[in-house]
Amino acid sequence: MAKVSVRYIVSDVDAAIGFYRDMLGFSVDMHPAPGFASLSRGDLILLLSRPGAGGAGQTRSDGQVPEPGGWNRIQIEVSDLTATVEKLKAAGCAFRGEIVIGNGGNQALVNDPSGNCFELFEPVRRG
Repeated sequence: MAKVSVRYIVSDVDAAIGFYRDMLGFSVDMHPAPGFASLSRGDLILLLSRPGAGGAGQTRSDGQVPEPGGWNRIQIEVSDLTATVEKLKAAGCAFRGEIVIGNGGNQALVNDPSGNCFELFEPVRRG
């Protein structure tokens, strides 16, 4: 089965690499140019592209320029949401609200250094 890839447009690829590697345990698989990197965590491949770099960062035919941000997100499962949130807050990360308690688990929405949202998710442990 093929791995899943997600591309985030980021303002600074090096800052994004440091964030995802050091704070969330991603591995750097490839960083061939300042405007692009490929990271992985489990079966997820995270492609980081700077606006204007490579094909993914190019201005579209309608004039729109790819930019960071938005509400689409990857979900990263963690075993201790509270501890992970505390670690990221201590590092100065921006959160989109507080921890949300849900039937299937708890979640927190966090911005990476470019303003891209990701979700930390701690599933309910049953039995």
